Amino acid sequence: MSAAAHNSTHGPADTRPGWDQYFMEIAQQVARRTTCRRRAVGAVLVKGKRILATGYNGVPQGIEHCLDRGCLREQLGIPSGQQHELCRGLHAEQNAIIQAAKHGISIDGATIYCTTQPCIICAKMLINAGICEIVFEQSYPDELTEGMLAESGVTTRRYAAGA
Repeated sequence: MSAAAHNSTHGPADTRPGWDQYFMEIAQQVARRTTCRRRAVGAVLVKGKRILATGYNGVPQGIEHCLDRGCLREQLGIPSGQQHELCRGLHAEQNAIIQAAKHGISIDGATIYCTTQPCIICAKMLINAGICEIVFEQSYPDELTEGMLAESGVTTRRYAAGA
């Protein structure tokens, strides 16, 4: 098939997303499954340009969703970025790691695409899981997280749409 015929079937080559855009758009779609009332976050674990696992933030399976029950953090007046343990839900990165483990998929050496920069708890988990790179869209400034990731050698970079 000629290049012209191929492009006419699948669209112009200049509209084909690069790998970062492709995986970040998938993370954005995954985030739409959230059951968190405060923030929608999605994560995609990738190795060798293949998706290993995905995760979004929400409560463990079989537990009443915060959308239905209400937000414990709101009820307790806990500001964003503080006391992460006082929450009924899991973070997207945690759920992606758990899904990979549950299905026996090694994520050592993988990259994670996250719609939001990981918190310190998730950063420590990603380091120990062997994640080599974190690509995030929205910042979640936390000096402890940034310092620990830098010290560990995990590469982090902010995704910029259209770049």
